[in-house]
Amino acid sequence: MAQEVAFVTGAAQGIGEAIARRLATDGFAVAVADMNADKAREVADSIVQAGGRAVAVTLDVSNRLEVRAAVQKSANQLGDFNVIVNNAGLGPTTPIDSITPELFDKVYHVNVAGTIWGIQAAVEQFRDRHHGGKIINATSQAGVVGNPNLMLYSSTKFAIRGLTQVAARDLAPEGITANAYAPGIVKTPMMMDIAHQVGKNAGKDDAWGMSTFSDGIALGRLSEPSDVAKAVSFLAGHDSDYITGQTLIVDGGMQFQ
Repeated sequence: MAQEVAFVTGAAQGIGEAIARRLATDGFAVAVADMNADKAREVADSIVQAGGRAVAVTLDVSNRLEVRAAVQKSANQLGDFNVIVNNAGLGPTTPIDSITPELFDKVYHVNVAGTIWGIQAAVEQFRDRHHGGKIINATSQAGVVGNPNLMLYSSTKFAIRGLTQVAARDLAPEGITANAYAPGIVKTPMMMDIAHQVGKNAGKDDAWGMSTFSDGIALGRLSEPSDVAKAVSFLAGHDSDYITGQTLIVDGGMQFQ
């Protein structure tokens, strides 16, 4: 069988990097896509050095033409296209009165439009190659229950759950599934920055800021990026072939559905 190909956005660090590395371990050829060209290249090179197959791709997910070109180029380089993981996103701390039109446009263009552009580009490749495929989108625990101080981030993540369900309905006849994963409080640079800003806004320290998000995790610890990557591995693999339109919550037991 030909090697399957996965395209992961925001793959230069954090959750995206963990996903790219896990899918490479699972046997996928991986396109490591990120705005940070140097770091994306480092991740791709290290996957290759470990015996995997990977290419680095530079793109801004908010730019529809860039996304389409990057997906097409990766598919041609790696010989197929089977899975897209729309992982890239922004998570600024946004108390209600701090939101400006410029910030709204920036966050929605990356988180929501970027996911839509990824879906469009992936579907084009699935159709051109006459087979189905898997669309996997990053939502969040904050897209299941609204989180304080995250008006923009939470609302974009709720939107991603909705567009994932629409894609699942629309694309099922073509053998294309669409699912989402919802991380909880993950030890990533973005999460640490959010905790810092929340603490700062309240006149408290970083630990206090993190506690506003991490209190109530049933398993009693913050998530590692690898915890999320394991869930995405399941959604990307064939054990999940009969699952579509779902959000897999990976939060250590913060929300029960």
